[in-house]
Amino acid sequence: MRIPAVSKLGRSVLALAAVAGSFVLFGEARKTNFTVHEKAYYADPAVVAYVQPGLNFQIVSASIAKDGTISVDFKTTDPNGVALDRTGVTTPGAISTSFLVAYIPKGQTQFASYITRTVTAAKGSATATQAAGDSGGTYQTVATGEYIYTFSTKAPSSYDPTVTHRIGIYGSRNLTQWDLGSNYADITFDWVPAGNGLNPQPRDVVRTPDCNKCHDSLAAHGGSRKTVDLCIMCHQPQTSDPNTGNSLDFKVFIHKLHDGSGLPSVQAGTPYQVYGFQNAVSDWSTVIYPADVRSCAQTCHNQKNGAAQTANYMKNPSIAACGSCHDDVNFASGKNHPGGVQVDSSQCATCHVPMSGTEFDASVVGAHVVPAESASLPGINVVLTKVANGTAGKTPTVTFTVKDNKGNPIPMSTFTANSGSFSLTMAGPTSDYGYTSFGADVTTTPGYVTESVTTAATCGSDGTCTYTFTHAVPAKATGTYAIGAEARMNFTLNEGTAGNQTVEYSAKNPVIYFSVDGSPVSPRRTVVALANCNNCHYDLELHGGLRNNTAYCVICHNPSNTDFTTRPTAVVTAQRSLPNQAINLPLMVHRIHTGANLEANFNLNYIIIGHSGSQNDFGAAYASVPPAIPNTGVRYPTMGPTGTTGDTAKCYMCHVNGSEAVLPIGKNPVTDPQGLLNPAPATTSACTACHLDSTALAHAVSNTDPKFGESCDVCHGTGAAFDATQVHAGQ
Repeated sequence: MRIPAVSKLGRSVLALAAVAGSFVLFGEARKTNFTVHEKAYYADPAVVAYVQPGLNFQIVSASIAKDGTISVDFKTTDPNGVALDRTGVTTPGAISTSFLVAYIPKGQTQFASYITRTVTAAKGSATATQAAGDSGGTYQTVATGEYIYTFSTKAPSSYDPTVTHRIGIYGSRNLTQWDLGSNYADITFDWVPAGNGLNPQPRDVVRTPDCNKCHDSLAAHGGSRKTVDLCIMCHQPQTSDPNTGNSLDFKVFIHKLHDGSGLPSVQAGTPYQVYGFQNAVSDWSTVIYPADVRSCAQTCHNQKNGAAQTANYMKNPSIAACGSCHDDVNFASGKNHPGGVQVDSSQCATCHVPMSGTEFDASVVGAHVVPAESASLPGINVVLTKVANGTAGKTPTVTFTVKDNKGNPIPMSTFTANSGSFSLTMAGPTSDYGYTSFGADVTTTPGYVTESVTTAATCGSDGTCTYTFTHAVPAKATGTYAIGAEARMNFTLNEGTAGNQTVEYSAKNPVIYFSVDGSPVSPRRTVVALANCNNCHYDLELHGGLRNNTAYCVICHNPSNTDFTTRPTAVVTAQRSLPNQAINLPLMVHRIHTGANLEANFNLNYIIIGHSGSQNDFGAAYASVPPAIPNTGVRYPTMGPTGTTGDTAKCYMCHVNGSEAVLPIGKNPVTDPQGLLNPAPATTSACTACHLDSTALAHAVSNTDPKFGESCDVCHGTGAAFDATQVHAGQ
């Protein structure tokens, strides 16, 4: 049934009744150590006070006795440091714990485990060694929340007490009976058993926070392995998969699974698969890395992350690490390797020096330069400074500057001479783009108009230019309008050499706002942050790099627009007869990031026909080797509490200031010819882009009135009973 309209106070009372204790009447802030993105924030305060959700491990000390007995003194606490009974008898929630122990052999740089197992392939008799956890050890209680665990495995009599050792603990706290799920934690402890002032020298190449920029948070093997420090205790050269023969060494395994569909072996037809627990097959052949895989120093190997060996990838290139991505190189035979046969990694650094100061050479840094980010590119920097005559019915004149990275003016003729383009786009009002008509021009896409300025702008010698639109602001326009710029051109890198290449490079898209009726200027609402996009994408650039600012993207990707201009040219004939596809930004981005789960969960796809008729299928969930179609099968990298990927419920990864619960989401209905409802109300369209089934749509439609519109905010708005932020909260 429909929910009747109620006052703001009435909505607050309804929400208060539905979520007892989640907040205080009249908006008083709730005192809690939990964030609005955690279920505990919304739980009954009395339950939270009793349970104190969360789990922390602390390792007090570790030792190896003369007879090889390994033991660790550890503590279990809640986030406030209060001791927790691991059995769950005297404090809420039983705690499970698992233990690892490893060392770095003298002269080596990676851990080796004292505990291994032999694993047999699911088919055939192939076997492999894998690092493992201890089993059958004993616990001694020191006090509530402090225990000594003695491993059943002993260090061999030949063990070296002068090298770095590491103990790892991972585990979970079961709070499901209080509807607070399971809490996971892990910890590692490094020490040198011999003591005598010897300090541990652990492997420290990448840091977990760099992983968490995209995965938020790293949670593998059911969720209990959360840090790189723990992962590398097992994922090292000892460990491999007997089913495929693939190494599970971290530097090999991580490179391969992140490159996924880009691996030469996968493109040649061999899927990249790993058999895991109970021989479950994980196929990484469909992974499309959200950034350029050559952005090593800016993503995983972050040169500012504080890791002691963060430059290891530059200083210590190896057959294993480099061959993991370049897996069409056969170092033993020399095939595809300009340096010929290499029997081991001892000579790698001879040719592959860290950096030479030259791009696109054999140095590690030079070989991984992304062409569009080359320091040799002159650069394009556009600044929109003023809009004049920008009132309803008038043709606005835009003043802007265009300069290179050295501050030199770029003449408009340069764009023409270098196969470039420079355009300005106008749209409005900013209350919600779309449906605005700028005249009868059949080339005009709904809701905005784009005009080329390369031959029509007037520029001075200082790089200051003006351009007057040929299209006028609509005569009945009100409120604030926006104008954005896009510019790019070609440049030949290493011109005159055998390694020359021509690349396109672009300007960042500036956007300027202006009032068309004298009312205060009101920029378009901020829903997402470009910086959040770049946590995964590093440098978000679409449409050949031409569009790279979310404030600009929403101008074209508006409620009234579809792929109607490109669908008639679809290279896949069957697509030409299908209805146009909606490309409104909230719907499109939600559906793209839902990706392969669209087909896996709803048996649906999301295909946009792009320029030159390209088919971009973001929802295909294929079994192994990807077809030769770009952007196929998005696998969203954010992890859920049980370690599963594709957790799109973490809205804050993109949204800012709780905008996911600021309803309604837009004002204009969304044109969605391939959708279950066309047109769809703004909030309904955004939310059912992920919740893509008839049940969710029926719920939305039944709570939408033809006269008053959507009532989503009554239940799902900020502070309401089913506040969108609360509904998406995790553990």
